[in-house]
Amino acid sequence: MSIRRIAGKLLQSFTVLRTIRPQHNLNCGFSTKFHSKPLTFPQPDMKVKLVPALDDNYMYLLIDEDTQECAVVDPVEPDKVLAAVKEEGVNLTTVLTTHHHWDHAGGNENLVKKVSGLTVHGGDDRIGAMNSKVQHGQEFQLGALNIKCLSTPCHTAGHICYFVTGSPNESPAVFTGDTLFVGGCGRFFEGTPEQMYNALIEVLSKLPGNTNVYCGHEYTVNNLKYAIHVEPKNAAIKEKLSWAEGQRKNKLPTIPSTITEELQFNPFMRVGEGDVKTHTSKQTPIDVMGFLRKEKDSFKAK
Repeated sequence: MSIRRIAGKLLQSFTVLRTIRPQHNLNCGFSTKFHSKPLTFPQPDMKVKLVPALDDNYMYLLIDEDTQECAVVDPVEPDKVLAAVKEEGVNLTTVLTTHHHWDHAGGNENLVKKVSGLTVHGGDDRIGAMNSKVQHGQEFQLGALNIKCLSTPCHTAGHICYFVTGSPNESPAVFTGDTLFVGGCGRFFEGTPEQMYNALIEVLSKLPGNTNVYCGHEYTVNNLKYAIHVEPKNAAIKEKLSWAEGQRKNKLPTIPSTITEELQFNPFMRVGEGDVKTHTSKQTPIDVMGFLRKEKDSFKAK
């Protein structure tokens, strides 16, 4: 292996280690500091309760309104999860793990010790306490809700997004972990631009436009500042950034967005657009994707 390739591998490993924080404080309860205020997004068929965690993570309770059965997405802080479950008065039966990184899956083993009989879904053998390994297209029920597993490898090799549908007239939901963020996407730690193109364009962008997107981190403002850099004339980006900055000043989440919105302002979902191609000086959408991610990795917002 060449010196350049060795140096590249070391840099990637360092970046991963900075992202996957050391395992500590897994038994902590509610912190005195919140990066965002908890919010609930109710519909007649399902309720999604957003629970902030760590520095900028989001956990979610997904509740079937018919049966009050509940799943939790990426329960990195179990005591916060259990407090939210108690507050809602629901029956926690299921864990939906998007990927193996500590800040998403690091609470699984502690949670299953506190709640017996949990089904822990995931797509990667590196996920702690997993007892149900899922594959792309696999479906299962949470009460009356249908959950479909979408394989989106790139950020990690075993990353899964969970697409949830209930009543035909209500908006679906998708829990995207670190694949799709509001205005951005995850780093390509274990994958390629082609894989992220497939995840975002061939899989997630094909979901119904009114699908609510619940991602794993509060990265929206910085993502949209990069999006403005890519498309300075895009009015949808400017409008969303102004709104997001207002939300964050009040410690309010910028979650959820929708698939339709992401197609309007997320550069990683717009790799076929002329202005985005012009910015990158690339022609094929996959090459555009690769350029954008590399540039974003070192981008410093003003």
